[in-house]
Parts: sequence; C-alpha cells; structure tokens
Amino acid sequence: MIPVGGTGNLGETLYRYLAELCEGIESTTKRLVIVDLVAQFLKKLSIEEVAPSIRMIVGEAFPEWSGQTLDVSWRTIQKVIRSITKASDEEMLSAFSEKGDLGDMAKILMLRKDVSKQATLLPKPLTILEVYRSFQSISEAKGSGSKKKKENLVLSLLSRSEPLEAKYIVKNLIGEMRHGASSGLMEEAVAKASGAPLEMIKRAYMLMGDLGEVAEKAMRGGPQALDDVKPTPFHPIKPMLAQAVESVAEALREHGGITSLEYKLDGARLQIHIRGGEVKIFSRRLTEVTTSLPDVVEQVRNNIQPGEAIIEGEAVAVGKDARPLTFQNLMKRFRRVKGIEEMVREIPVKLYLFDIIYLDGKLLIDLPYSERRKALSQVAGEIELVPQLITCDVDKAQEFFEEAKNKGHEGLMAKKIESTYTPGRRGKKWLKIKETEALDLVIVGADWGYGRRVNWLSDYYLAARNEETGELQIIGKTFKGLTDEEFEEITEKLLKLKTIEYGRTVRVKPEIVVETIFEEIQKSPKYESGYALRFARIKRIREDKNVEDIDTMEKVKRLYENQFKAKSKTL
Repeated sequence: MIPVGGTGNLGETLYRYLAELCEGIESTTKRLVIVDLVAQFLKKLSIEEVAPSIRMIVGEAFPEWSGQTLDVSWRTIQKVIRSITKASDEEMLSAFSEKGDLGDMAKILMLRKDVSKQATLLPKPLTILEVYRSFQSISEAKGSGSKKKKENLVLSLLSRSEPLEAKYIVKNLIGEMRHGASSGLMEEAVAKASGAPLEMIKRAYMLMGDLGEVAEKAMRGGPQALDDVKPTPFHPIKPMLAQAVESVAEALREHGGITSLEYKLDGARLQIHIRGGEVKIFSRRLTEVTTSLPDVVEQVRNNIQPGEAIIEGEAVAVGKDARPLTFQNLMKRFRRVKGIEEMVREIPVKLYLFDIIYLDGKLLIDLPYSERRKALSQVAGEIELVPQLITCDVDKAQEFFEEAKNKGHEGLMAKKIESTYTPGRRGKKWLKIKETEALDLVIVGADWGYGRRVNWLSDYYLAARNEETGELQIIGKTFKGLTDEEFEEITEKLLKLKTIEYGRTVRVKPEIVVETIFEEIQKSPKYESGYALRFARIKRIREDKNVEDIDTMEKVKRLYENQFKAKSKTL
C-alpha cells in the first residue's frame, strides 16, 4: 500500500503500490476488507490518478463505449515474456500450470530468472500514470505495423517491471484480473473514499458507464458533483437485463397478478442515439454498429424527430415471407465491413422499438414502464413498437405466448407495469419466458477433434460466472450443435485467443459466448463448480454478448433445484 506521506499528491504514485493492492485483494474473500483496502488507497492518490487506478484495478483499462481497446494477443504477451526471461516452452508451461493464469506465469518466470534484479537497477520505477499512458499508446497503435508496435510497447513496459508489477500489467493487457474486486465492491469503495452515498455512486455508474470517471468526479467534488449526472447522446448506457422464468403463470405471480407482455424477438438488441440529424447505433455490448445498419439509420431519421433521444429497439432479420430469420443470419450483417449494400439487400432488417431512456434533455429511467412506453409511441413515427399485451389472465397470456412462437419468435418478455429502468442490472422487473431453458456460457478451453473434426477445436469447455468471486467455473463440455462452417470459424477465433496448449487441450481467453441447451443439470465432482450439464448442445453463438453477460452459478444451482420440484409434481 502507499506509505503515509507518499507521493500520491504529486501524481507520481508508484505502480508497485497498485500491484500490491491487487495482491492484497486477491489474498482475501472478506468483502469489507476489500472495500476498506481500495478506499484507503484511493484517498492517497492525486485526482488525476483516480480514474486510471480504478480502471486498472477492475481490469478494464478503457470504458467499453470509448472505442479504445488494448487488443494485445496472448501470443504477443507470451513472446515478450519469453524474450525477457529466456524461458523455454517447457518452463513456460510449467509456470502457467501452477496457477493457470498468464499474469502469474509472468511473475513466476521473472522471479525464477532473477529479472527483478534487472528492474531494481533502473533509475526510475514505474508510476501509475506511466503504466496507464503506455496502455493508451498500445490502444492507439493502429493500421500497418501496429502488431509490431504493440509488441515493442509491451516489451518496453514489462522490461521495466518488477515481477509483481508484471503480473498485474499482464492481467490488464488480457482483461482478466480474477482477484475478486467486482464492480459492486468497487462502487462501495468509491462511496467510502469520497463520502458520496452508495446509491448515488451506483446511479452515476449506470448512466456514465465508467466507474473511473465516476470516482474522479466524486473524489474531486464530493456528492454534489454527481447530482446532475445525465446520459449524453453517443455515450451508450449499459442495458437493463432480465431474469428467466419458466411460464407465463410464474411471470404473472412475480408481477403481482398483472404484467405487460411483449414478444421476445430473435434479433439483436440495439441502443439508438439521436442528436439532431445524427444517428449512432450501439449493440448490446456497447459497440458501435452504425455502419452495419444503414437501413435502420434511415428508418430512424425518417421517423424520429426529437432533438436528442436514446431509444432501445430490436433489429430482426426477415425473409421474403416477412418471417424472422435466425439470429445467426443477422450476425452476418455485423461481421461485414465491405459490401454492406449487398448485405442489406440479401438480409433485410426490420426495426422494432421497446423503450426510451432519454428525450430532449429529460432522463426517463425513473418513470414507470407504462409511461415510458407511452412516450416512445409518441416519437416512434411509423416504426413499430414490439407487440404488447397487458393482462392478468393466464389463459390470454398463454395464447399470446403461443402466438409469438407461431410467428417465429423466441417467446415473451414480461415487464412490470410500474417498473423503472435500471441500467446494467438484472432483476425481476423484467422477466424472459422461453419454452426451452438455456444458459449463456463462455468458452474457456477446447480440445482438438477426432475423425473429420481432427483439424478443428470442436469440444468446448463451458463456464458460468461465480458472482461472489468473479471466477469462471466450468460446468460442462460439448461438441454438439455447430455446423462445419461454424466449427471452422470458431477454431480460427479460439486460436487467436489461445493462452497455452497442452496435449489435445487449448486454454483460451474467455470471450466467445454461446447459448447452450441441455437435458438436465447434475451434481458432479468432475468440475470444480460441482455441477455438470447432461447432453449439452450449443444452440447459437452469441456475438452480441460478452463475458459479463453470461449466466451465473446462482442460476445454475437454481435450475438444478427446480428440476426436482418439476419431477415431484409429475409423481
């Protein structure tokens, strides 16, 4: 930790102190201890160090919406570590196997090779701002020669690092801290350090999407600095999320006997930002996708006239018979960089709207859902709103559910009529009702296939998130559900995400999210999670979701317990 009377006030706090803080966080599971460690650390920093420190502690060097990414491959990091430590492949595999983490591998190898002695000879140790500025330089390396430039920047940074510093620099480069400092804990720490109420910190983070910026505002100006925080067009907000329920009857019970039902469309969720005549569109992952959807931009410009607005909708690929095409067809639109005009003709998209967050300077998230829907209908022009039914009748709700499925949609959403909009939060205000239970999981490893799949990574290790620790826990494997074309495509992507390979198994950076269906969940000692999926099958690759969106072990356990309730009803 930063010593009393340290250099924090000068903006020259040593990066070593941040690395030591992260190590301290990793060594405990006590929530209050983590909050206190981070809060005390923040109080000793200069204002300009606060936002970079928060981002690096969490492991998100840049806000998702900023367009800045480090985009450093694991292969590049391994190459640099090998260059610095002169480690052999066998030594690297041995070091990685100790913790299964690339950051720990860097630390272990640098300690073994006495690299720390080289670092101590340097006249000036790394500071927090130096490391962060290096990250910015890495992010800004674009175009021809950018790969080599990034490699040189990483080499320069790690060559000046002590072993512990190298561990957390590498963890930031790959975006995997795994030390238990969740965004919820960090919100508490910022509140404690700044004196701002926790709910005010949470709200500001929901609207700004950058906890570093929130922390800087709060530390600089106290609670009053967060009083008037509002969203800004072209600066996306994390979307509100829904919990899953098994039936329309359960949805009605959860919502007190009456609810607003909407078609659950099999499309891509969009956040549409409008300012004057300019329109920008962001995906569920907060990535800008405007250039992929020129037809949607045109629909918006022709129909929605307010000066400023942030509206949510769903883009659905439609066939010649006007029925929805599969989600995978729609994803082709987002992958295409060139020839988008041809793709627009080949895969037309229909836009539906379902919520409005901000309108002409007014933040609408605190309004009841019914009022937001009314406001949306007044500005939507000729663009259709998602079909809706407000009911307290189970039979009518079930008919609406069957109607949605018959028209080729996934199922229904149930939205509590008086519910407010809570960005980035998952709760029971919104419920999704689907016929087949599924889990959104992330691929953390894969085995090379056999027979005709011998050249593909085709047996995937699937993980859910432990909400308490942030750890990704494997709950099953599967090689079922994908086409040959998808096997080939996913193999190419996984090899770019490879961290290490041993035997027939490849460990990968957790980025590819897949919607997975299964027959049942079983208790199993095979995996550390204690659970396993029986007859798991990949339904589709969720390119619109990232690792933060995957399902939790809490949901896995709930589904496991519900199986027995369902079985007891049939006996």
